[in-house]
Amino acid sequence: MKIVLASNNQGKLRELQAMFAPLDCTLLCQGDLAVPECPEPYRTFVENALAKARNAAQHTGLPALADDAGLCVDAFGGLPGVDTAYYATQFGYSKGDDNNVKALLQQMQSLTNRRAALVSTLVALRSPQDPEPLIAVGRVVGEIAPAPMGDHGFGFDPVMWIPQFGQTFAQLPEAVKNAHSHRGQAASQMLALMRANWLAS
Repeated sequence: MKIVLASNNQGKLRELQAMFAPLDCTLLCQGDLAVPECPEPYRTFVENALAKARNAAQHTGLPALADDAGLCVDAFGGLPGVDTAYYATQFGYSKGDDNNVKALLQQMQSLTNRRAALVSTLVALRSPQDPEPLIAVGRVVGEIAPAPMGDHGFGFDPVMWIPQFGQTFAQLPEAVKNAHSHRGQAASQMLALMRANWLAS
């Protein structure tokens, strides 16, 4: 089965392709299929993921999978949330993972409450008008480390310190991270939903 991934993020594509391997499906990056970027005007992960999945399905005629994910920092009232990818731009930096991390550490410099959650919301559609979108949510709570640690992963992985492991996500082996991350949790739920709703004989 071919599924279009409503994203051009290569890190996200690699992670999800590995996680969806048991389903014997191929995830295709929307950019490779000339799918235009979808506006994300909503304030919740699920609404944005649904919009992105509908857009990708509409332009390709394939089933679509979208992931809207972000960092929710307690001290910031849950922000940056859906604005995570553009976090650095509000502080004068250009968009990018490294700048996001730099801006976050600067904003949290004097804060003692460093609790934060990484959230991933996956939405899958069989067609653009599918009335039964499959929705899976994964959430991992940790703390923002005082400095980046580790060379794996992407996004905020180098500063997302997970007490369970005593390491950041970027320090964990890929297989361990994928099994315990917010995206890993959501993908595991989504596999079960797809098997039950799309692949049942």
